[in-house]
Amino acid sequence: MDKKKYLIPFSGLALLACGNEVQEKPNIIYVFPDQFRNQSLGFWNDEEYSGHVRWQADPVRTPNLDGFADESLVLSRAMSTCPLSSPYRGMFLTGMYPERSGVTLNCMALRPESTLNPEAECISDVFAANGYSCGYIGKLHAETPMKNDPANPGHYVSDRNPEWDAYTPPERRHGFSYWYSYGTYDVHKDPHYWDTEGVRHDPHEYSVKHETDKAIEFLRNENGEREDGAPFFLALAYNPPHSPYECLDDCMAEDYELYKDMSYSELYVRPNADTTLSKAPSARYYFANVTGVDREFGRLLAELEKLGLDKNTIVVFTSDHGETMCSQGTLDPKNSIYTESFNVPFMIRYPGKIRHRVDSTLLSTTDIMPTMLALAGLGDRIPETAEGRNLAPLLMETGECDIPDAALYIRNLDGEKDKEGIVSGFFPVARGIKTDRYTMEIAINRDMELDRVLIFDDWNDPYQMDNISWKENPELFSGLCGILGRKLEEANDVWYREDILGILNLK
Repeated sequence: MDKKKYLIPFSGLALLACGNEVQEKPNIIYVFPDQFRNQSLGFWNDEEYSGHVRWQADPVRTPNLDGFADESLVLSRAMSTCPLSSPYRGMFLTGMYPERSGVTLNCMALRPESTLNPEAECISDVFAANGYSCGYIGKLHAETPMKNDPANPGHYVSDRNPEWDAYTPPERRHGFSYWYSYGTYDVHKDPHYWDTEGVRHDPHEYSVKHETDKAIEFLRNENGEREDGAPFFLALAYNPPHSPYECLDDCMAEDYELYKDMSYSELYVRPNADTTLSKAPSARYYFANVTGVDREFGRLLAELEKLGLDKNTIVVFTSDHGETMCSQGTLDPKNSIYTESFNVPFMIRYPGKIRHRVDSTLLSTTDIMPTMLALAGLGDRIPETAEGRNLAPLLMETGECDIPDAALYIRNLDGEKDKEGIVSGFFPVARGIKTDRYTMEIAINRDMELDRVLIFDDWNDPYQMDNISWKENPELFSGLCGILGRKLEEANDVWYREDILGILNLK
């Protein structure tokens, strides 16, 4: 495989051990609110950052995230390989593409095959095996719902049909010894959770605040949430700003006040947004939840500093996928290759080890697990099953690293359904790539015929408003197809195994 190299002079090396002195293991906090647009970070409009993206940021209030960016490495082109909640989580946890992680589609009762492989070695398994106390707080949404309600054995956790929510029993928690989580339940001000012992909690308050409270308890170790003296790995999965975003039941009134009087021309600064869509009023509530997440993230950082843990804690802020919010004329917030869906925030702070800067490296979801393990000094413990790249040397500027020249995009739909609506397998409707300059998607129909080709020049068309004709630009198209073919082979994707590009014969 042809890979570019990134080389830092020896003077930039930072050793994990020197003589008899061994570096203390860092703590890790991985914060990933659901459906958080990269465009909904105010700092992208600042001079230091704006030139790296070529688009205008949303008119949001994110003072804590803006300040965090100024202390962090900010990746401008982190891409959600399969921009859906469940497949992202499968890749983040295992470092494997959806076919191997087991999570090919969003998990729900009618898709029993799409579920996290219980035999997979996850990032939390590795951390736990190496002395870390691991905690998970918030939305999991990586397993098919099972009839295992702790309070009502033999039944789902609710009577919804089909069921989406889920309880995760201890044997399926992959090294997370502290648990305060649920499958998926989109009621932001009336959430529920199952704790480590399987007891359900209904706090009746804004989920982002409540989950931050629980994270602070974890940091303080108030109730023995983690082992004293051990390093910790904490995953904090907020649901907002994920939908619903329709009324004050979906966000905090204090945050909505910041946006309630803004006109569409003030809310929608992107020329590709269609404010005639029925979804247009959602922006006010969505931005309110962005600000709510910002406030609670700031509270978490303040507590980390107060406890004296900030200097040896790696903090990541990212998201599973973006939100189109009326861009490109689609009501679907995710599961598309458009920048608003595919490109996600990714900021990482590691004081004294990673310097503040903006970097355009194409980070894919599968790269996160091996990279985070290596940043914690566990590069030699990365599972052989992990399919992503270890980009830690690049982030820390400590040595040689394989630089991705493209990020793979995957979009799947339901496979065949039986008479009860139970889904078997998946249909690989589209594959694509993001390169330094271009975005390309090739989509097919269920008869294995070409449905569409999208090509955008992201340098000169950052809002992706002009689809470049593949027929009129054969040299460009051929080059992009060559890169796509190589990425499909690297991923051992079904499009590679079944030679779908060859079947389409696009010439």
